[in-house]
Amino acid sequence: MHFSCCIWALTGPEDENLQKMSELGFDWIDIQPAMLATAESRGLAQKLGLSVSCVGASFGLPDGAALDSPDANARAAALAHMEQSLAHAASLGATAAYVIPGMDGSKEALKHYGDSVAATAEIAQKHGLTLGIEHFPGKALDTAAVTLDFVRAVGHPNLHLLFDSGHIQMRGEDPAAIIRQAGERLSYVHLDDNDGVGDLHWSLLDGVMTEVSLRAIFAALDDIGYDGGVSLELSPRLPDPFAALAASREIVLGLASL
Repeated sequence: MHFSCCIWALTGPEDENLQKMSELGFDWIDIQPAMLATAESRGLAQKLGLSVSCVGASFGLPDGAALDSPDANARAAALAHMEQSLAHAASLGATAAYVIPGMDGSKEALKHYGDSVAATAEIAQKHGLTLGIEHFPGKALDTAAVTLDFVRAVGHPNLHLLFDSGHIQMRGEDPAAIIRQAGERLSYVHLDDNDGVGDLHWSLLDGVMTEVSLRAIFAALDDIGYDGGVSLELSPRLPDPFAALAASREIVLGLASL
């Protein structure tokens, strides 16, 4: 496993955030498709020893484009965005990517979404990346269990589950059980905390997450032989996001072998 940080979840200039990640001791970062778009920013990341771990491929979709749209042109536009995003991520050395579900949970929309993510998984595979779907409370794939069932029903060998600890807490799922159920279908991990109700992206152990539940997550990851990324995804609206990242980083490094 390697330890990363969702740098896109920060505000402020990109170069300053890159510098801060290095100062905090991170070696890996997660990005959005529009990030590290210039030779200068890529050079700075390289100079600071920051490697790209994962890209949120569905960020920045063009207006009207959607993987679950009933409009074939809108789905094609979304897939074109995926191709561009995944190619950019691969050029930066990333090995993982993910998408989030749409809002429409109808049978037709999920059929369109399944076809689109299968095509995206194929594109990702071509570029040497795994593709995960992040379970997302309030969206069409609301729980990790439902998302994992959907991934298996689609059946593409490069389609996986992205596990988010905060979303797990919001739906009262057992994090260790979900990880073990996912097994080789687990492609990435987001760590954040909350009050069990809102998607607040607090620092670890500031909400309902406990040291016991966090240890259980890492024990389950060890049990399945997980060797992918584990990334902190904290809110930029915290009183001091960088202090929260530093504290969460120390908590994780004290509990896990990364």
